[in-house]
Amino acid sequence: MENTRMSHDKTSTRTAHGAFAVGALALAVAVALAAPQAARASAFQLNENSAQAMGRAYAGDGAAPGDPSVVVNNPASMAWFKHSYLQVSATAIDFSSHFHGSATDALGQPVSGGDGGNAGGTIPVPALFYLRPINDQWAFGMGVSAPFGFQTQYNPTWVGRYNAILSDFKSVDATFSVSYKVADNFALGASLIAQRTSADLTSAINFGSILAAPPFNLAPTFMPQSADGLAQIKGHNWKWGWQIGATWKPTEHDTIAVLYHAKISQTLTGNATFIVPAQVQTVFAAAQLPLFQNTGGSAAFATPAYVNLSYWHVFNKRFSAGVQANWTQWSSFKNLTVVYANPAQPPSTEVFNWHNSHFISVGGAYHLSDTLTLRAGVGLDTTPTYQLTRDPRVPDATRRWLTFGVGYRPVDNFEINVGYAHLFVNNARINNASPTGDLLTGYYNNSADLLSASATYRF
Repeated sequence: MENTRMSHDKTSTRTAHGAFAVGALALAVAVALAAPQAARASAFQLNENSAQAMGRAYAGDGAAPGDPSVVVNNPASMAWFKHSYLQVSATAIDFSSHFHGSATDALGQPVSGGDGGNAGGTIPVPALFYLRPINDQWAFGMGVSAPFGFQTQYNPTWVGRYNAILSDFKSVDATFSVSYKVADNFALGASLIAQRTSADLTSAINFGSILAAPPFNLAPTFMPQSADGLAQIKGHNWKWGWQIGATWKPTEHDTIAVLYHAKISQTLTGNATFIVPAQVQTVFAAAQLPLFQNTGGSAAFATPAYVNLSYWHVFNKRFSAGVQANWTQWSSFKNLTVVYANPAQPPSTEVFNWHNSHFISVGGAYHLSDTLTLRAGVGLDTTPTYQLTRDPRVPDATRRWLTFGVGYRPVDNFEINVGYAHLFVNNARINNASPTGDLLTGYYNNSADLLSASATYRF
């Protein structure tokens, strides 16, 4: 059944995309504008805001004591801090992604080019947190972190160039949090979040396919792959969001924390720049069609809500351990509609239909001495994407985490933490059609290594 469905999708996609040049352009820009948000709303959410938490695979992320990153991970847990803290951290994510497969154009002919090389790279993820207790009941915290970000880049002549070449997007959050201790063993917290997202995306345009199809019908003057152009999309957006949390200590050894992060409705506004071959410009001018001209575009969407549950248990003075369970409502991300500033380009819709995803981890910390702490953990991170809607800009797949960490406290009010994680990533199968009917089929072999370091000062 799966093979039959794939064959049907391949034929119908080529027919639809090859029929109308205007429709091809509309969908091309739609994919480019959608891509950063697709990634942003995918399993490429960045949790890398704490070297302590990474060392134990983020187990007990919002409940473990002594980590100022609770400013963003669960503001209610700030209520148990007795001193002010300043924490600076940086994480390097080294992501490797290799495509294995092939592509065919709208006529079923093989697309020229190689496999694109390693589409991954190394990206830095910084974080800064300040936490201050106001009195016995109230605490305040501020944080700057990068909750989303990813980059893939292929050789510009690779077989999937009509689907994607460069995808570079980042989100930066400024978070303002407060906590209130309702009772000695229970606290509530809330955060106001200012978020900025930026994106830079490129892909090749198969003008040969567009001009060989109706309404131009210029074949054999133009054939697929005979006249390539380039599209670049840049955009950014500011938006406000919020989250609430609760922390409960049923015993002096146990802490349970829950966080609800609301969806953030936003509109990414972008500018599209096109490089069009001279012979193609001549055809558009003769037909008096203002196509593939520099223009703007916007897409309304909502990043999904998520719920994080943290548990931490202190077994004795030396050993503590925890569990983390996160759920993200990716099923709310069904499609994305793009509206263009150029009136010649009609609105277009890209379908995603992703699934909800889960992250589960177990980890612990062992205090060798008053100055040295060892950490370790394992985790499972499921993907919301699947083969028929997976995009080469974001070749995501389910991942398994293996992490280690160490903490060093040379003096009572200063601590250095280092965390390392290796991600074992499932093969990501792909069956993705470009706006001009170029079908990319194969799989991705992915892996990732993460190294995080932080310095925490108590005053």
